[in-house]
Amino acid sequence: MASGRNTKLTGAIGEFLVSAELCRRGLMATPFSGNVPHYDIIASDERGGHLVIQVKAINKLNWQFDASKFVEITMAGDRQVLGSRVEEPYANLYCVFVALGDDNTKDRYFIFPWIELADTIVHHHTKYLAKHGGVRPRAPKSTHCSISISQLASFHDRWDLILNAISRNQIG
Repeated sequence: MASGRNTKLTGAIGEFLVSAELCRRGLMATPFSGNVPHYDIIASDERGGHLVIQVKAINKLNWQFDASKFVEITMAGDRQVLGSRVEEPYANLYCVFVALGDDNTKDRYFIFPWIELADTIVHHHTKYLAKHGGVRPRAPKSTHCSISISQLASFHDRWDLILNAISRNQIG
Protein backbone atom coordinates (compact mmCIF):
# COMPACT_ATOMS: atom_id res chain seq x y z
CA MET A 1 0.00 0.00 0.00
CA ALA A 2 1.30 3.43 -0.93
CA SER A 3 2.08 5.82 1.87
CA GLY A 4 1.21 9.52 1.72
CA ARG A 5 4.92 10.31 1.42
CA ASN A 6 5.39 7.90 -1.50
CA THR A 7 2.35 9.34 -3.26
CA LYS A 8 3.73 12.88 -2.86
CA LEU A 9 7.14 11.75 -4.15
CA THR A 10 5.55 10.10 -7.19
CA GLY A 11 3.62 13.30 -7.91
CA ALA A 12 6.70 15.50 -7.54
CA ILE A 13 8.77 13.21 -9.78
CA GLY A 14 6.04 13.38 -12.44
CA GLU A 15 5.85 17.18 -12.32
CA PHE A 16 9.61 17.61 -12.60
CA LEU A 17 9.90 15.06 -15.41
CA VAL A 18 7.15 16.79 -17.40
CA SER A 19 8.74 20.21 -16.78
CA ALA A 20 12.08 18.87 -18.03
CA GLU A 21 10.48 17.35 -21.15
CA LEU A 22 8.74 20.65 -21.93
CA CYS A 23 12.04 22.52 -21.54
CA ARG A 24 13.70 20.04 -23.94
CA ARG A 25 11.07 21.09 -26.46
CA GLY A 26 11.96 24.78 -26.15
CA LEU A 27 9.32 25.84 -23.63
CA MET A 28 9.72 27.44 -20.24
CA ALA A 29 7.93 25.30 -17.66
CA THR A 30 7.24 26.15 -14.04
CA PRO A 31 5.94 23.47 -11.65
CA PHE A 32 3.92 24.50 -8.60
CA SER A 33 4.29 21.31 -6.52
CA GLY A 34 0.58 20.84 -5.84
CA ASN A 35 0.04 24.36 -4.53
CA VAL A 36 -2.36 25.53 -7.27
CA PRO A 37 -5.84 24.02 -7.72
CA HIS A 38 -6.53 22.29 -11.08
CA TYR A 39 -3.05 22.51 -12.61
CA ASP A 40 0.56 21.75 -11.76
CA ILE A 41 2.63 23.48 -14.45
CA ILE A 42 2.47 26.61 -16.57
CA ALA A 43 4.37 26.26 -19.85
CA SER A 44 5.14 29.16 -22.18
CA ASP A 45 6.98 29.84 -25.42
CA GLU A 46 9.12 32.81 -26.51
CA ARG A 47 6.12 34.60 -28.07
CA GLY A 48 3.96 34.67 -24.95
CA GLY A 49 1.93 31.58 -25.72
CA HIS A 50 1.12 29.68 -22.55
CA LEU A 51 -0.78 26.68 -21.28
CA VAL A 52 -1.71 25.23 -17.90
CA ILE A 53 -1.04 21.54 -17.44
CA GLN A 54 -2.23 19.00 -14.90
CA VAL A 55 0.18 16.12 -14.20
CA LYS A 56 -0.78 12.70 -12.86
CA ALA A 57 2.01 10.20 -12.19
CA ILE A 58 1.78 6.52 -11.29
CA ASN A 59 4.13 3.67 -10.44
CA LYS A 60 1.60 1.04 -11.49
CA LEU A 61 -0.76 0.40 -14.42
CA ASN A 62 -3.79 2.60 -13.64
CA TRP A 63 -4.67 6.16 -12.72
CA GLN A 64 -7.44 6.41 -10.11
CA PHE A 65 -10.32 8.92 -10.31
CA ASP A 66 -13.65 9.90 -8.89
CA ALA A 67 -16.05 9.83 -11.86
CA SER A 68 -18.24 12.47 -10.18
CA LYS A 69 -15.49 15.03 -10.89
CA PHE A 70 -16.28 14.58 -14.60
CA VAL A 71 -20.01 13.80 -14.78
CA GLU A 72 -22.96 14.49 -12.49
CA ILE A 73 -24.00 11.25 -10.77
CA THR A 74 -27.25 10.78 -8.88
CA MET A 75 -28.47 7.69 -7.11
CA ALA A 76 -31.79 5.95 -7.79
CA GLY A 77 -31.67 3.48 -4.93
CA ASP A 78 -28.43 1.58 -5.55
CA ARG A 79 -28.40 2.49 -9.25
CA GLN A 80 -26.08 5.26 -10.48
CA VAL A 81 -27.58 7.63 -13.04
CA LEU A 82 -25.17 9.70 -15.10
CA GLY A 83 -26.21 13.22 -15.99
CA SER A 84 -24.46 16.21 -17.54
CA ARG A 85 -20.73 16.53 -17.93
CA VAL A 86 -18.97 18.62 -15.32
CA GLU A 87 -17.48 21.83 -16.66
CA GLU A 88 -13.74 21.89 -17.35
CA PRO A 89 -12.10 23.16 -14.11
CA TYR A 90 -9.82 25.58 -15.97
CA ALA A 91 -10.18 26.74 -19.58
CA ASN A 92 -7.95 24.96 -22.10
CA LEU A 93 -6.50 22.64 -19.44
CA TYR A 94 -4.15 19.95 -20.72
CA CYS A 95 -3.07 16.77 -18.96
CA VAL A 96 0.16 14.85 -18.99
CA PHE A 97 -0.04 11.44 -17.39
CA VAL A 98 3.26 9.84 -16.50
CA ALA A 99 3.79 6.12 -16.03
CA LEU A 100 7.07 6.08 -14.13
CA GLY A 101 9.58 3.55 -15.31
CA ASP A 102 11.97 1.49 -13.28
CA ASP A 103 15.45 0.06 -13.89
CA ASN A 104 14.14 -1.94 -16.87
CA THR A 105 11.60 0.45 -18.42
CA LYS A 106 11.46 4.07 -19.50
CA ASP A 107 9.06 6.68 -18.24
CA ARG A 108 6.02 6.98 -20.51
CA TYR A 109 4.03 10.14 -21.19
CA PHE A 110 0.40 10.47 -22.31
CA ILE A 111 -0.68 13.95 -23.40
CA PHE A 112 -4.25 15.16 -24.08
CA PRO A 113 -6.74 17.94 -23.36
CA TRP A 114 -8.74 17.61 -20.13
CA ILE A 115 -11.87 17.25 -22.27
CA GLU A 116 -10.45 13.99 -23.70
CA LEU A 117 -9.85 12.73 -20.16
CA ALA A 118 -13.45 13.53 -19.23
CA ASP A 119 -14.71 11.74 -22.36
CA THR A 120 -12.59 8.68 -21.57
CA ILE A 121 -13.70 8.51 -17.93
CA VAL A 122 -17.39 9.02 -18.71
CA HIS A 123 -17.27 6.43 -21.50
CA HIS A 124 -15.49 3.91 -19.26
CA HIS A 125 -17.83 4.50 -16.30
CA THR A 126 -20.95 4.32 -18.51
CA LYS A 127 -19.77 1.04 -20.01
CA TYR A 128 -18.96 -0.41 -16.57
CA LEU A 129 -22.36 0.56 -15.15
CA ALA A 130 -24.20 -0.81 -18.21
CA LYS A 131 -22.45 -4.14 -17.72
CA HIS A 132 -23.81 -4.27 -14.15
CA GLY A 133 -27.30 -2.84 -14.68
CA GLY A 134 -26.28 0.55 -13.29
CA VAL A 135 -25.33 -0.89 -9.89
CA ARG A 136 -21.72 -1.27 -8.81
CA PRO A 137 -21.42 -4.85 -7.48
CA ARG A 138 -19.61 -4.34 -4.18
CA ALA A 139 -20.02 -0.64 -3.41
CA PRO A 140 -23.10 0.77 -5.16
CA LYS A 141 -22.48 4.37 -4.07
CA SER A 142 -18.80 4.42 -5.04
CA THR A 143 -17.92 6.64 -7.98
CA HIS A 144 -14.37 5.34 -8.16
CA CYS A 145 -13.01 4.52 -11.59
CA SER A 146 -9.62 3.92 -13.13
CA ILE A 147 -7.96 4.54 -16.47
CA SER A 148 -5.33 2.12 -17.70
CA ILE A 149 -2.26 2.77 -19.79
CA SER A 150 -3.80 0.79 -22.65
CA GLN A 151 -6.83 3.13 -22.72
CA LEU A 152 -4.50 6.09 -23.32
CA ALA A 153 -2.30 4.47 -25.98
CA SER A 154 -3.37 6.93 -28.70
CA PHE A 155 -2.04 9.82 -26.57
CA HIS A 156 1.43 8.34 -25.99
CA ASP A 157 4.15 10.99 -26.48
CA ARG A 158 1.75 13.48 -28.10
CA TRP A 159 3.86 16.51 -27.11
CA ASP A 160 2.74 18.10 -30.39
CA LEU A 161 -0.69 18.68 -28.81
CA ILE A 162 0.86 20.95 -26.17
CA LEU A 163 3.13 22.73 -28.64
CA ASN A 164 0.20 23.42 -30.98
CA ALA A 165 -2.07 24.59 -28.13
CA ILE A 166 0.61 27.00 -26.89
CA SER A 167 1.16 28.44 -30.37
CA ARG A 168 -2.61 29.16 -30.57
CA ASN A 169 -2.42 31.06 -27.24
CA GLN A 170 0.24 33.58 -28.26
CA ILE A 171 -0.01 37.23 -27.29
CA GLY A 172 -0.40 39.78 -30.10
